[in-house]
Amino acid sequence: MSGGNPELYFSRIKANFNCCKVSAERFSLFFVPVTGKYVSNKTVQTISELAETVLADSEFFLVDVELKGGNTPVVWVYVDAEEKGVNMDECARLSNELGFLLDAHDIFKAGYRLNVSSPGLSRPLSDRRQYPKNKGRKSRVKFRSEEGSYETVEGILSEISDDAISLEKEEGNRLKIPFEQVVETKIIPSI
Repeated sequence: MSGGNPELYFSRIKANFNCCKVSAERFSLFFVPVTGKYVSNKTVQTISELAETVLADSEFFLVDVELKGGNTPVVWVYVDAEEKGVNMDECARLSNELGFLLDAHDIFKAGYRLNVSSPGLSRPLSDRRQYPKNKGRKSRVKFRSEEGSYETVEGILSEISDDAISLEKEEGNRLKIPFEQVVETKIIPSI
């Protein structure tokens, strides 16, 4: 890049990918858009590795890392625990430790914002370790059927094993869904 315009540099790379008929999906394996700028997915991977280091001696595990944009990148780190919720004090402590590591590794040349949070109910379950503590809750599961079509069912998350979940549907019957067929599971909040 040698002192040139980074946007121009990355637009040339993207153009070269397009000339080689590499899809936008494949392009996103290498670069993540952050408000008109691109950062390498290696940045997300590095942040994930640093977060795993911070979480190693705790009861928490990493669920996801997202980079969102603005003039200042915003890093969202989602953490959860197998048997309890995540409170604000714990998020603040994890944020301080991770922020120190991000600064020490000089991940961002300019400023950034770091948010450490639990995934919340609006995000789907993305790690098998999230399922047991949600047993007994109403869920919406999208899955790929054995015929290859996609189906969505709602029911009470009644059983979780190493390889499958079971939903108790309103009609009283159970549906067992192997994890390998699950596309998305969302917890439906109850009032």
